[in-house]
Amino acid sequence: MIVIDSGEGITPEFLPYVFDRFRQAEGSISRKQGGLGLGLAVVRHLVELHGGSVKAESNGVGKGSRFTVDLPMAQERRDPARAEERQREVERRRGLGGAKVRLDGVHVLLVEDDEDSRKLLGTMLKQHGAEVISAASAADAFTLFTDKLPDVLISDIGMPEQDGYELIRRVRNLHAEKGGKTPAIALTGYATRKDRDRSIDAGYQKHLPKPIEQQELVAAIAALVRTRDSGEQ
Repeated sequence: MIVIDSGEGITPEFLPYVFDRFRQAEGSISRKQGGLGLGLAVVRHLVELHGGSVKAESNGVGKGSRFTVDLPMAQERRDPARAEERQREVERRRGLGGAKVRLDGVHVLLVEDDEDSRKLLGTMLKQHGAEVISAASAADAFTLFTDKLPDVLISDIGMPEQDGYELIRRVRNLHAEKGGKTPAIALTGYATRKDRDRSIDAGYQKHLPKPIEQQELVAAIAALVRTRDSGEQ
């Protein structure tokens, strides 16, 4: 199946990443287009679960896009051995995440200025058992933080007025009994080694670049809680 449109098109630089989760061609805070950057990631996931493949092509901005989906379902019906091979591949991919980690009883303060991303991440963490309180800004997050200390703070970096660096510095300036040593994760689209070092220097224990895999984030939260409980901080 081939779908062709005459829309915005895709730049050559972004084309290799078009199916990545939470990836947007325009990454600035003031970007014009909305959305999470999940639509095409979902398409690829569904197509691959059915044993197929999908690819994107574009001649550039303003020249539209072409998406080709290959679904070998009819071939598998005629060839049971191929169907069994595909099923084994599906099970293998499902097993890559290993044993599912639970966050039962873990209180997470999530700071994300994008409403859709905030809701999606909050729902995901709640599905793993976490208690989640969300904030749309660093200022609101600090108020929530001082009202009820979380077990883990997760914050975006690029936010208007006060960014994630300013937030974590305010937290680290608190006394330990006021939450100054609360484990914290920077979850951000700023993904270079320099960005990671800056996050760690500011006071975050972990720097996770977007797009983030669900199990990776959950595992990072669980690891920080274990470290805190063991007194290794």
